[in-house]
Amino acid sequence: MTACILCLICPSLAAQMDDREVPLSINEGTLVGIGHFNIKNNYLSDNIRYSGWGVQFMNERMRITSLLDHHLSVQQILYADLSSTLNPAETIGELSGFAEYSYGYHYRFYLSPQLKLLAGSAVHGLLGFLYNTQGSNNPFALSADVDLDFSAAAIYSFNLKKYPLTFRYQMNIPFIGAAFAPGYEQSYYEIFGLGNYDGIVHFASFHNKFAMRNYATLDFPLGNLTIRVGYLNKLYYTDINKIEVHHVSHNIMFGVAKEFITFSGKRLKNKHLYQSAFY
Repeated sequence: MTACILCLICPSLAAQMDDREVPLSINEGTLVGIGHFNIKNNYLSDNIRYSGWGVQFMNERMRITSLLDHHLSVQQILYADLSSTLNPAETIGELSGFAEYSYGYHYRFYLSPQLKLLAGSAVHGLLGFLYNTQGSNNPFALSADVDLDFSAAAIYSFNLKKYPLTFRYQMNIPFIGAAFAPGYEQSYYEIFGLGNYDGIVHFASFHNKFAMRNYATLDFPLGNLTIRVGYLNKLYYTDINKIEVHHVSHNIMFGVAKEFITFSGKRLKNKHLYQSAFY
């Protein structure tokens, strides 16, 4: 029996047990995906937009903490993508890769036994590269930044003809941080070869950067597994030192979710004895 079914069949069990007796479990989702990418970086290719396809990997963990009377949950997300794109004439290609990590807290509003609203913030870091296969003097571009994000989510569990489902929508928007950006005509050899680091780190906020992650998922049981399918939309726009970077993707994600708690290095076997952050 999956974690999703157990929480829907026995919704009052956790409330009947003392908090000290109810372990705080970890909800983990591991997903892979495929998506369409639209990329522009005028450090490499003026104002030409490249488009193509890419693959993604995401691992997410969420758990309730004992803080604020169990109304505060923590979430970690590890994300990576790799894409191959072409210019409109399909004569020049670019390869790109991004790796991201975020760690955040949400305050949880329990509007009903089925509906939870979450609001909070997260620290987010990003490291990415873009390589232009034309092989000019500067065929490589680097993206790196760290931000403080606003984060909000809604999680709704319901039955469809007695079949348990859990829907989640989440959005993250960075509002303050720091970003790496070379000068418009500054080469990476000047920076990393000659050590000219002046002016490459910039304050980032809405005046020179807009980024957003929209994430929707649906969990449902299939045999002994909980399947998680989703849609991930990533928007990343910066305009620093006259260098415009656009990185937009639309992705379909597919994977599994599990609920577990570690005790003496082992998973809890009686999975109905936990307090889930997700279901």
